[in-house]
Amino acid sequence: MATPQEKLAESLDALKRLQEHGLIAIRSTDLTRVQRERLSSAGFLREVMKGWYVAARPDEDAGESTSWYTSFWAFCAQYLRARFGDDWCLAPEQSLSVLAGNRTVPRQLVFRAPGADNKPTSLPYNTSLFGMRASLPDESDTVVQDGLRMFSLPAALLACSSSYFEHHPTDARAALSMVRDASTVLEPLLAGGHSTIAGRLAGAFRDIGRDRIAVDIVATMQAAGYSVRESTPFASRLSFPTTGSRTSSPHVARIRLMWAAMRGKVPDQFPDAPGLPDDSGRYLQAVADAYVTDAYHSLSIEGYRVSPQLIERVRSGDWKPDTEAADRNQRDALAARGYFQAYQAVRDSLRRVLGGDHPGLVADEDHGIWYRQMFAPSVHAGLIEARDLAGYRNAPVYIRRSKHVPPSPEAVRDALPALYELLAEEPDPAVRVVLGHFVFVYIHPYMDGNGRMGRFVMNLMLAGGGYPWTVVPLERRDTYMQALESASADQDIVPFARFVGELVAAAMEGHSIAHPPIR
Repeated sequence: MATPQEKLAESLDALKRLQEHGLIAIRSTDLTRVQRERLSSAGFLREVMKGWYVAARPDEDAGESTSWYTSFWAFCAQYLRARFGDDWCLAPEQSLSVLAGNRTVPRQLVFRAPGADNKPTSLPYNTSLFGMRASLPDESDTVVQDGLRMFSLPAALLACSSSYFEHHPTDARAALSMVRDASTVLEPLLAGGHSTIAGRLAGAFRDIGRDRIAVDIVATMQAAGYSVRESTPFASRLSFPTTGSRTSSPHVARIRLMWAAMRGKVPDQFPDAPGLPDDSGRYLQAVADAYVTDAYHSLSIEGYRVSPQLIERVRSGDWKPDTEAADRNQRDALAARGYFQAYQAVRDSLRRVLGGDHPGLVADEDHGIWYRQMFAPSVHAGLIEARDLAGYRNAPVYIRRSKHVPPSPEAVRDALPALYELLAEEPDPAVRVVLGHFVFVYIHPYMDGNGRMGRFVMNLMLAGGGYPWTVVPLERRDTYMQALESASADQDIVPFARFVGELVAAAMEGHSIAHPPIR
């Protein structure tokens, strides 16, 4: 007779075969009743609604949302296809947000289908689907992306409500920035005689600095005999133009637009920059003195179990992976050693900034060195492959408990250079500090180490303004993560700016909130 472990392994094998066929939305008929019950009891399967499941991790805490948020988009695409075949499409507003690179899990995903019932379908963690019984765009006006059927960009711009521009300005502006010339929207505008929509789009394009498209829309519609009154649909203008140049990447546009929308809210939450210190040696010594405290809190925030003794062993050279198997194989020790090496590399970058180099340019040139130093010990121990040091991630990554879905691996190659360009262009040191950290972790360019790297970026930007090295305390991890989530999922940077500003203000007064670990 098979043991319980063998029976579970058999059921896991069945689940694995489904996943190998790309199934995220798992129907009750895809597994036997015994397999479903066995996998659910062991925590490998979670019910989404009656008859539908997603795979889960058995080590997730009760009420953990991560497996659902990571499955959300694929589940919805597969569920809707199973129900409606090809006779469904995301609403134009939802289509624009996705096309503009926004994969944040929405509270409600709205779709159209002739067979929909105009009722919400409840999903886990206060999310839902809402099916509108409505006609679909022509096939030529439909695009499919990762299984999601959507309005094409021009069709969505014409079909979306005017309030979308007011309530989702970043998504709307990012979508507009993807339009290369007026002909993209003029053909459907002329075919439908949409003079009111033409005026709205002309004003929207002018808002993002695309005056040529705005003029062409109005002039062409008027030449065809339509009266067009240009008006901006946005509630407010950005503090400075960000998308006047053409871009094919919605992620670059999104990052620039977020920066423009958020930067004005940072200075009120932050102390004034004192300017570069006269004594750079004293500053660097203070950074060196902060190492144990910084390493303990930064590594602990990421879930590593490190003690002051381990940190000191690493710093003193008493960590011996070549002769001690325990040191070589211990995950926490490898992380501590990597952090020590990266910390020294960041101190070299600080010397450049204190010597007058622009912190944005230094971060651009040196961040790869920090990352390689951070993970070199794990490579040498054989725990990760050498190719993992080559550069940015080549696979999707998800943030635990977050509705924010970081950009695709392909998008990272465009998004991260855009961040460093913004850092180099930004005149306000406080903005560089707050948005430098936030946007780095928003992009999440690596499979691991993004939080540690983001805090290194933050501290390099702090040095550029003459602010002291500042440690994010473990005791305030929840507040820190919630503030980042507000910025990522809700586009509200104020909680994060206030959080960092308070830490920096305390450090400036000599009252660091992050205390050294008890030895």
